[in-house]
Amino acid sequence: MSGTATQRTLGSLTLVVRDYDEAIAYYTGALGFVLLEDVDQGGGKRWVRVSPSPGNETALLLAQAVGDEQSAAIGRQTGGRVGFFLHTDDFARDHAAMSARGVRFMEAPRHEAYGTVAVFEDLYGNRWDLLELKR
Repeated sequence: MSGTATQRTLGSLTLVVRDYDEAIAYYTGALGFVLLEDVDQGGGKRWVRVSPSPGNETALLLAQAVGDEQSAAIGRQTGGRVGFFLHTDDFARDHAAMSARGVRFMEAPRHEAYGTVAVFEDLYGNRWDLLELKR
């Protein structure tokens, strides 16, 4: 690498979903994400990006499954492990709001050396951590 600094970020991470509109409704409704883009690309394909906050650099690209192989991956993209980490600046606020909107937490909140965390499953069974890191 040369002596000049390189700045890179993750732009989007693909999440295979059953249906675009169903996924948009869940991520913007239950999780409180914002819809950044929803662009028709023709042939039934859309470019759909959602993010926890409007100014976030990283977003989820919601990709509707096509065919049996992609459909089989829905909810199992990380083999049953926690694969997504939703950081918050107020765990209690977000845990209460998400619970009220029907998000299924798989455990009670716990306090770890790194912060407060609880695992939840999204609409498809993907596991997430809701996480407030210690400051």
